[in-house]
Amino acid sequence: MCLILLAWQVHPAYPLVVAANRDEFLARLTAAAAAWPDAPQIIAGRDLEAGGTWLGVSTAGRFAAVTNVREPGQAAGQHSRGHLTRDFLLGTTAAGHYLGNLDGKAYAGFNLLLYDGQALWYGSNRGDPGRSLPPGIYGVSNHLLDTPWPKLASAKARFTQALPGLPLENPFFDLLADDEIAADAQLPATGVSLEWERRLSAIFVRSTDYGTRASSLLTIAADGSGTLHERSFGAEGARIGQTAINFGGSLAKAKNAR
Repeated sequence: MCLILLAWQVHPAYPLVVAANRDEFLARLTAAAAAWPDAPQIIAGRDLEAGGTWLGVSTAGRFAAVTNVREPGQAAGQHSRGHLTRDFLLGTTAAGHYLGNLDGKAYAGFNLLLYDGQALWYGSNRGDPGRSLPPGIYGVSNHLLDTPWPKLASAKARFTQALPGLPLENPFFDLLADDEIAADAQLPATGVSLEWERRLSAIFVRSTDYGTRASSLLTIAADGSGTLHERSFGAEGARIGQTAINFGGSLAKAKNAR
């Protein structure tokens, strides 16, 4: 996941609203958002290589999402970062306690966002071990929370404008589909080539072998019920699937349109 936007205790009907894009190599095997057959309380897309997820919820109203920290040349971690989210969604541990007991050295660089039904927490093994977030609008890409990269600043502004229109979905998916490249003078220097800095500066990343694989919109109400919308994409941003999953209590219902 390379872009996550969150509104925490801002919207009157939905204490938590999340809009996100997951960027990944197209060759990495992935399952679209659904209730997991081996853990039906988890509703999420799934990385079929390591078994974790980039973003998901549980039927109990828990939420977790992760992004990598862009640091070319760094070794892979002992464990997949998708296990951070998977294990939180499988459990019942409070978000702050979960973050406080992580061994950050066992993972490559990550940003982790967790909601346990009461509080929203953020933590990273690259400079922010964990803190409870006050009400507000937040964003994270592939550096620390609210690092003002061009795409994050633009996306946060449009996300804020779209919030009053909920439950309308299109404004959120429109902003997540923005493939405008930032000007060279605005690009961060993260150690990749200029060509890749340009490509990755877009909210929606397009290429033949790497790009935005999924766009997600999540709303969670005060009672823990909610909806996860997901659109999935292939090479050059071609849409290949769409789903909307309602969850709450012990049941989740999916309506697929593929």
